[in-house]
Amino acid sequence: MKAETITTSQLRTFPSEAAPVFSMGKRTTPSKSTVGTLILITTFFFMALSVYLVFDLQDDFTQFNADRLQSTGGFVFIVIASLLLLFKVAFFIYNAILYFKYKPIESVSDEALPTCTVIVPAYNEGKQVWKTLMSLAESQYPIAKLQLLAIDDGSQDDTWYWMQQAKIKLGDRLTIFQQPKNMGKRHALYHGFNVGNGEIFVTVDSDSIVKTDTLRNMVSPFVVDETCGAVAGNIHVLNNQKAMLPKMLNVSFVMSFEFVRSAESQVGSVMCTPGALAAYRRTAVFACLEDWISQTWMGKPSDIGEDRAMTNMILKQGRRVLFQRNAYAYTNVPEQYNGLYKMFIRWDRSNVRENIMMSKFVFGNFREGKKTGTRLFYLNQAFKLAMTYPFFVFMLFFIAIHPVLFFSSTLFSILILSTFPVLFYAKRYTFGESLWAYSYSLLYTFGLFWVTPYAIATNGKRGWLTRDLDEKK
Repeated sequence: MKAETITTSQLRTFPSEAAPVFSMGKRTTPSKSTVGTLILITTFFFMALSVYLVFDLQDDFTQFNADRLQSTGGFVFIVIASLLLLFKVAFFIYNAILYFKYKPIESVSDEALPTCTVIVPAYNEGKQVWKTLMSLAESQYPIAKLQLLAIDDGSQDDTWYWMQQAKIKLGDRLTIFQQPKNMGKRHALYHGFNVGNGEIFVTVDSDSIVKTDTLRNMVSPFVVDETCGAVAGNIHVLNNQKAMLPKMLNVSFVMSFEFVRSAESQVGSVMCTPGALAAYRRTAVFACLEDWISQTWMGKPSDIGEDRAMTNMILKQGRRVLFQRNAYAYTNVPEQYNGLYKMFIRWDRSNVRENIMMSKFVFGNFREGKKTGTRLFYLNQAFKLAMTYPFFVFMLFFIAIHPVLFFSSTLFSILILSTFPVLFYAKRYTFGESLWAYSYSLLYTFGLFWVTPYAIATNGKRGWLTRDLDEKK
């Protein structure tokens, strides 16, 4: 591992590159490009068509359900599906109650803030890492208490160059390291944990930008709650003005973080602290660090899911994991379908692995006090994975026997289930952007339905999948 101290005489700086990296003003509604407008029009055409077909084909739906009830397999499936539906409805109501109770912890004073080490691992990130570091340097956090570490994980592009440029600008405020070869994000973070001197570690992805008050909002829960071992940040999409997929994903992210994680935080059990922005108590990290870096799956070193693995290990210690809605990070997401499905495959493989790991302690006495909420959130994820193949087979059977009924009922379900994310996003941000929830649901249902079954079947495979230079383009 190479660390470097750089002076301005060693490298040429570019004044034009030193402009503010991110404007945190009022977010604007995405421009109505021709393609975007056509996508939304097509989406609502299918939604309207589904409403018509569902009402027009009521007799066919009744007969289909009657036929299923007459067979043993069909009857069992309908019973199980009905019970799961009831669980999902009850679980949604439970989530909503917790969400309305949730309030982020307000920032503590400068004097109360602990020392903080921010770790930024980077691989083939190019100039974006410079923007990330500049946004962190602009944080409203006492300079004397803040340590910035950036680690180039053997990049093949000019990432190291931009780290050097950041070093020139920030001087002693930033320490940069270069790994001799690509070893993976987990190893880059491991080095950062070992050289960092802060009481709190904050990890930020090198394609993310933070608001000026993000760090202090991330760290404050550790001061207020001594049982807090980790904190998840609020992730939004940075490149949501460029392409259709980021627009859709931004609405999905808001639902996932601001609704789901708010509820999880109320029971002290956020299931995953995202790599884009997470914070950890130093003592909690070092209580599991060696197990974390040496973690294996099916006899092979784990090279994905480092954020979910760390979260699991900290929950297992009996510590609380919280969410800070007022700590924002804006991160880049794939703009093309091939990058999107690879990202989801990686996430689903991690979910499979870590749900199995979590099952080993979640029903035990892993924490003082109430544990029911944590177990319910775990069961919700476990049921989803357990029913993946039965529902996948049923879907194929439904398509083969009654394709019109399948597509009409599926589209109608999307209309019903996606309306809540639309209303939720519209209330918190803008109505125009919220409509992308319908398009995203269509894409996920018909374009990404195969990802989870595939991720389960190939769970023993390694690989980040989206770290090559071609994926950055």
